[in-house]
Amino acid sequence: MDFRIDRTAFAEAVGRAVRALPARTPVPVLGGLLLDADAGRLAVTGFDFEAAVRVEADAEVTAPGRVLVLGRRLQDVCRVLPDGPVSCALEASRFTVEAGGTRFGLSTLPLAEYPALPAPPPPYGTVDAGAFATAVAQVAVAAGRDDTLPLLTGVQLQLEGGDMTLAASDRYRYAVRRLEWKPEAAASEDAVEALLPARRLLDLARSLGRGGDVRIGWDPSGSGLIGFEGGRTRTALRLLDGRLPTYRSLFDMAGAAVAEVDREGLAEAVGRVAVVAEANSPVRLDFSADGSVLLRAGYGDDVAVQRLPATLTGAEEMPVAFNPAYLLDALTSFESTRVRLELLGAGQRALLHAVPGGAGEGAADEHRHLLMSVKQLV
Repeated sequence: MDFRIDRTAFAEAVGRAVRALPARTPVPVLGGLLLDADAGRLAVTGFDFEAAVRVEADAEVTAPGRVLVLGRRLQDVCRVLPDGPVSCALEASRFTVEAGGTRFGLSTLPLAEYPALPAPPPPYGTVDAGAFATAVAQVAVAAGRDDTLPLLTGVQLQLEGGDMTLAASDRYRYAVRRLEWKPEAAASEDAVEALLPARRLLDLARSLGRGGDVRIGWDPSGSGLIGFEGGRTRTALRLLDGRLPTYRSLFDMAGAAVAEVDREGLAEAVGRVAVVAEANSPVRLDFSADGSVLLRAGYGDDVAVQRLPATLTGAEEMPVAFNPAYLLDALTSFESTRVRLELLGAGQRALLHAVPGGAGEGAADEHRHLLMSVKQLV
């Protein structure tokens, strides 16, 4: 193996592929990146049985070949390489990287022990890369972080007709985002549901969200994988078992009072008053029909208050309290100028959605975020 490649392209390919590597593994070869040089291109692949990421870049290949190198060590080398061309070669059992007069020698891992990579699922449809990245980010904030409950660490993706729906919940909140996608002519008319690890989905959506389309691969026969391809990056994710509880009955807010408020102003106020709150202490919001909301946080002498303009219909007053971190996550997940809160009262559900009106602001039901309010008011 012998090839030359631009340092920026090399570092970017390695940096994207290394995200698929496990933080710790009892299988040493899974800490490696597979470099495959052939016919004017270099392919860099990371794999850990749950995800496979393959990134291609242009390269001048003098001698084709494959090598398995410790991924994070190679990433560290790429970070300190000077700009310009990088020359790489396999010399016996050592992989060399040379640029700007600096030369690195890296040990290699046994290729024969590297597991077989999964075949990419067949094409199933496309979605706008930017819209997809935004939608994943909006719902992923509601996914759980507790790996002992893997079901709740996922984002559920549903494909039905021309609609894609993403949903996530950690039991205390539930975010749902709908967007358009374009199914292939051969795509099944039956709805597709897939539960994907939220952190991996968020990472790949960010890396693919630079423009163009994301091509989705799906095998209706049940391979247990879903594929995403954009530009020269291809990712396959293994599905999580199970499905999230249905949200339709939860989002039925019949009889709720409705408040509207400036989104950025409310987010800034929540962050401001919450600095005096103890860990896990709520922020209280007192909405009133006089056209304002009073925010309060803290106890005793350590308190903060701020009043903001807001409208309230369906009640003369509505006091509610929320975990400030959860409320901030919900507010910052929206892009609209104003948000609408449907409120049932303390200790009950609250549903947030956008108030359409500004340029580029979608329909109110495109993105919805359900929060449980706190029973004990401040």
